[in-house]
Amino acid sequence: MQKGEVIVGLDIGTTKVCAVIGEIREGSNEEKVEIVGLGTSRSHGLRKGVVVNLELTVKAIEEAISESELMAGVEATSVYANVGGGHIKGLNSHGVIAVRGSGGTVTHQDVKRAIDAAKAVAIPLDREVIHIIPQQYIIDGQDGIKDPIGMSGVRLEVETHIVTCPITSAQNIVKSINQAGFKVEEIVLEPLADSYAVLTPDEKELGIVLVNIGGGTTDIVIFIEGSIWHTEVLSIGGDNVTKDISVGLRTPIQEAERIKIAHGCCVSSLVSDEEMIEVPSVGGRKARTLPRQVLAEIIEPRMEEIFNLINREIRMTGYENLIASGVVLTGGASMLDGTVELAERVFGLPVKIGVIRGVGGLTDVVNSPLYTTSVGLVLYGREHYLEGAKSRFEGEGFLKGVSDKVKGWIKGFFS
Repeated sequence: MQKGEVIVGLDIGTTKVCAVIGEIREGSNEEKVEIVGLGTSRSHGLRKGVVVNLELTVKAIEEAISESELMAGVEATSVYANVGGGHIKGLNSHGVIAVRGSGGTVTHQDVKRAIDAAKAVAIPLDREVIHIIPQQYIIDGQDGIKDPIGMSGVRLEVETHIVTCPITSAQNIVKSINQAGFKVEEIVLEPLADSYAVLTPDEKELGIVLVNIGGGTTDIVIFIEGSIWHTEVLSIGGDNVTKDISVGLRTPIQEAERIKIAHGCCVSSLVSDEEMIEVPSVGGRKARTLPRQVLAEIIEPRMEEIFNLINREIRMTGYENLIASGVVLTGGASMLDGTVELAERVFGLPVKIGVIRGVGGLTDVVNSPLYTTSVGLVLYGREHYLEGAKSRFEGEGFLKGVSDKVKGWIKGFFS
């Protein structure tokens, strides 16, 4: 197989920026992505998924991509980036049109018109539509259709899931990447990117909840019958656990994060009474030795709170009886010991940690919940590339694209 297109997945998170470089290996029946580079850096420029310091964000992006380029031995020019945070909103919408194709046959143009009709909902002008995801098509009352093109009918309906975010938040992500010297191919909803890396088509079809517990936010997406039916982002994550440890053990934040990663456990009953940990003190005081069970007793209620908030969100959707495949967890906080046991106790559903699939190359290096989003962005980019889809940021840049959208909405309202 020959070397092909280089795709960079850039996960810009609250606690870290991670860049994964993949190559599409051409010359085989199915063009596979080989992971060839990985780079990470500490993120100090974001808070709960929103850029609060442009300079620090640019620096972290440069460091992460430079490290991944060094490992891969290639030069990156463009990236697929994630977007997340509590400002993300998802809604379901319905579009109806009359089929205009020759002989009543549904065409690509009919499908596009139906999706445009579904998009004609009241979206504030300060928000940007980042995804319109078809759930199912209905032809003359017959539902459950995934691909209506070529079918005959008079009336075409589409159920869609629309994801929006504030224009300024998306602008600042794009601006940070551009100032670091890279072009943005697409911005992708974080849990949607995760789904490319860890979910199988069967799981999506049967119904599954994908949860990414990051540093500042927790992303939730529900798949039913192969499509997204609900998205939500909670402004709580692993940083809340770290702060609890810092206060409870009277230790600096940096040490609390290190202790959480090295010794953290979500279920205190799983920890032996004899296990001890060393806890550095503040202000130059002498380090202390404490039972590991004390640490678990601090972590458990906070993680239980996070899972209860997720469970409440699932119940509020009314889809809890359609989730036959259970729950998949990703993100750094999912790596704590006892996470699966605690989650199963709260959800009453099968729970597992997401395992990265569908890639080759340095799989042992990236096979961690920490890199799920980055790898998912690479796989999303592969699909985007193979479909020959154009970047929404081509032309005169993102600001012009947003301006055009606003003009289009205004024109649509008053025409």
